[in-house]
Amino acid sequence: FTAVKALATGGGIRNVPHSSFSPSTGVRPAASWPHQAPPPARLAKLAPVLGLAFFAHVCTAPPALADGDTEKFKFPPIDRNKKDRCTFVSSAMGQANAARDSLYDLRECQMGGKSAGGFDLSGALMANGDFKGTDFKDAQLSKVYGPDAVFDGADFTNAVVDRAFFKGSSFKGAKFINTVLTGTTFEGADVENADFTGSYIGQYDARRLCKNPTLQGTSAAGVDTRESAGC
Repeated sequence: FTAVKALATGGGIRNVPHSSFSPSTGVRPAASWPHQAPPPARLAKLAPVLGLAFFAHVCTAPPALADGDTEKFKFPPIDRNKKDRCTFVSSAMGQANAARDSLYDLRECQMGGKSAGGFDLSGALMANGDFKGTDFKDAQLSKVYGPDAVFDGADFTNAVVDRAFFKGSSFKGAKFINTVLTGTTFEGADVENADFTGSYIGQYDARRLCKNPTLQGTSAAGVDTRESAGC
């Protein structure tokens, strides 16, 4: 519980080398945490997620499949008569389990270049959608379902993207700086030129990400993609 306790008390985790970071938490930084400790709002968002990650990776053996690994989903048809369907709407429920009072359907929506910064989009269906260059900074995207979607150049800085399903999606040049990615799958996804600096990835998830053949290139800031993911 050391890492979770440190975050909860405002101490943060700073300059933790890969070789010395304790594996007991089950979560490691892809790169060192910034020198500046995270703000209180960020700590409140991270603590429950890291707590879940601790139990998922320490209290079970072998690692259990997270929501991001679920193979089959069944959803109702897209309601194409709903005119305001393709709109970013933040959940007011504030729950990490992605509970909503109705289905949040962004499937096949053209949302490129729009902003969802700070929004709680947990549980959103984003399959086959276009989110190129979308601003997801400080957003909550727990348990989102986004296979075969386009997130090229999207910015997930400081976001919580845990237990998400992104099989076959494109994240070329996307920013995952200081992003929580525990339990999220990038199987078959294109992450070329993406930046994972400071992101938090479970050990099991990190091994799978490092096997992705598209984990190569450099970000717009000149960061080596593979090195930024700690591979």
